[in-house]
Amino acid sequence: MPYLSYSNREITLKVAYCGPAMSGKTTNLSYVHRALRPEVKGELFTLNTDQERTLFFDFFPVEMGQAQGYQLRFNLYTVPGQKNYEANSRLVLEGVDGIVFVADSQPERLGDNIESYRIVQNNLVSFDVDINSLPAVLQYNKRDCKDPLPVGTLEKELGLNKIPVFEAVAVKGTGVMETIRRVTQIVIERFQI
Repeated sequence: MPYLSYSNREITLKVAYCGPAMSGKTTNLSYVHRALRPEVKGELFTLNTDQERTLFFDFFPVEMGQAQGYQLRFNLYTVPGQKNYEANSRLVLEGVDGIVFVADSQPERLGDNIESYRIVQNNLVSFDVDINSLPAVLQYNKRDCKDPLPVGTLEKELGLNKIPVFEAVAVKGTGVMETIRRVTQIVIERFQI
């Protein structure tokens, strides 16, 4: 749910990048951070383990201009994909306004993608949020891998009807900005800002 500060005249919205471990969530967020003009973004905060995997979350704020006399800000987060950090994931998902599900396109990761989506879904249910009513986009990342999962596979497996889908190679920036633009647009439309 958006946070509205009357005293500062700010509306703050939260978007979380979710998906299995090593699917490219941090790579997406890092690319977005590099691509934005310095005056609209805050510092990128990352907290990784020794293996360069997200321990708690990655985060940075983005100023998106004004809406109805209020400064519009998005806080962008990644959710750790490892199962042993599920409690951390749940904390990051609390109060989320939109989701980018970053799927790993490698065929052998299909089960990991499905399991990760179900974990996100269950975490949201614990906050009385139906993932199907939440603004969300699906990104098939690592499209440059050998024989990537066909687009439509996860939508069929997970029953995702009419979800916006993007193909990406996050390490090259392909599809990254299109993904974030669409999810922020859907969030703004949902809350009629």
